[in-house]
Amino acid sequence: MESTMQHEPLVGARPNPRFINLAYWTITVLFCLEMCFTAYYEFLPQGAQAFARLGFPSNAFRVELSLAKLVGAAALLLPMVPARLKEWAYAGFAINLVSALIAHTSISDRPAAFFPSSITLVLWAFSYYFWHRRQAQMANA
Repeated sequence: MESTMQHEPLVGARPNPRFINLAYWTITVLFCLEMCFTAYYEFLPQGAQAFARLGFPSNAFRVELSLAKLVGAAALLLPMVPARLKEWAYAGFAINLVSALIAHTSISDRPAAFFPSSITLVLWAFSYYFWHRRQAQMANA
């Protein structure tokens, strides 16, 4: 017996807006928590030692980077922040995370040292992807 129901193809199907919204907020909150945690860690003496081990002599850079992470996380989490500023926050985080990987590579750091930055970079990529998906949905609504 044949079915008379017609099924829409999955290719080109519009994803569920609730899924995109949930994915965006879940991943972005996890990403921002990680950025805030690293900002906090950088204020601790252990964070200062880690920066010195990577070859960054100035405490001013460490403090500046920590404050930038906190401001960037706030920019991503606060809905009233304009899209252009969110885009700059994402760009700043990308530069920060790639620079962290380069810094670890430059001192031939142990493989385990790459894990936190790599995982955070994956969270960044998914957050950025879903942010753009949300932007597109809002523009089409």
